[in-house]
Amino acid sequence: MIFEGFDGRAAGLWGTQPLRLRHTLSGLDLFSDGSLARLVEQLPGTHLQINTAGSVGANTWSACDRGGRTGAEVLEAVRGGRLWINMMGLEEVDRRFADLVARIYAEIEEGVPGLRTSRHRIGVLVSSPGARVHYHTDVPCQTLWQLRGRKRIWVYPPTEPFLRGPEIEDVVRRVSEEGISYEPWFDEYARVHDLEAGDMLHWPLNAPHRIVNDDVVNVSLTTEHWTAPSRRAYLVHFGNGVLRSDLGWRPRSRSTAGPGLLAKAGLATAYRLSGLRHRRTAVRTATHVVDPLAGGGARRLVDAPRPVV
Repeated sequence: MIFEGFDGRAAGLWGTQPLRLRHTLSGLDLFSDGSLARLVEQLPGTHLQINTAGSVGANTWSACDRGGRTGAEVLEAVRGGRLWINMMGLEEVDRRFADLVARIYAEIEEGVPGLRTSRHRIGVLVSSPGARVHYHTDVPCQTLWQLRGRKRIWVYPPTEPFLRGPEIEDVVRRVSEEGISYEPWFDEYARVHDLEAGDMLHWPLNAPHRIVNDDVVNVSLTTEHWTAPSRRAYLVHFGNGVLRSDLGWRPRSRSTAGPGLLAKAGLATAYRLSGLRHRRTAVRTATHVVDPLAGGGARRLVDAPRPVV
């Protein structure tokens, strides 16, 4: 079993409230330092992101080039610096992760009557002591599984003013990265969770969140999925974004039912097929390169920023 105590209460809260459960994945060899180092070396650039992590009082990050460093050297830079590594879509490149994510969602669907999920993805995050992940939102349904270390996560309501219409529209259309506007007073309305190894946290669709690590290296697993409601929300946000940015019309509804949904779904599909989306997608550029001897575990590139996937 992957979950400990997935009961009726958990099933009722799934997807509607931040839900913290216990899991049994922390001791798997899949997440040892040796396994993680090999993943860093073997993953193609489409599945690996290395970033500087925001310091106290900062809400920014920068993309890093691996610079030919070995996986062990990258992990050393994480331990002594302020970095985070995002290994994404591992089910596509490693059969072990494909099997694991299939097991996870089989157990979730068994525990939540009527739930049907699709497009399962799984990834691993490795982050430095004290690292911070800025206030942001994710497009699919998200779950965070703590494997090593400790962190605090603030989860905010997925509504105005915490999640503004034009910003989620840009995130969905990939016009911007996941970062969205944040005000310190938002914290008064957040649900705060302190996660340790063996804790899992699932939160409502698109709920903004931010994270601060304790003074220890953190290793976490991420899983994401889609449902019929999340797909409808995606189409509405995408359609609203096209209406607002390309047609100059201010959409007034985020309803995921009725004629408006059909019209916006058609608009989103036409826009994506037109190729305009790819011309306007935000491009990641590396301004730093991993260096275990540099302050923060990375040094700024002397030459021009390098495009990264």
